[in-house]
Amino acid sequence: MDDGAKLRLMQKRIIKSYAWQRDIIVPLSEEFNCTVDELEDVFFDLFDMDSLQALHATFESAEDICMYQKFNADLRLCWFVDTLEVIPREESKNLKYKLVQEVKNGKSYEEALKEGRLELFELLKKETKY
Repeated sequence: MDDGAKLRLMQKRIIKSYAWQRDIIVPLSEEFNCTVDELEDVFFDLFDMDSLQALHATFESAEDICMYQKFNADLRLCWFVDTLEVIPREESKNLKYKLVQEVKNGKSYEEALKEGRLELFELLKKETKY
């Protein structure tokens, strides 16, 4: 077995793990409308061994960042904070962080968003009293 074949075998061992398949490969291949093998080949070409080994952990941390940004968009905080400047940036960060933690602890995104909207309205009312 040559070095290239050994490298490919080691890469496959990483990507074929249950967590990789469940969390990354299968969902992304469905989203990209490609086969699992096609997506794996793309990843093999894009990433070296160190990157592949760290990729699942970066995927998990990126989920929090994406959810944080999704709350930002769904609550229209970019408008209230950046454009209108009626909500303090720190209050916005605290609200989004709290909602992300609630989802991570089992609350549905929709329920957390609903709660977030109520809290946002309370923040707006609070700002009128200054």
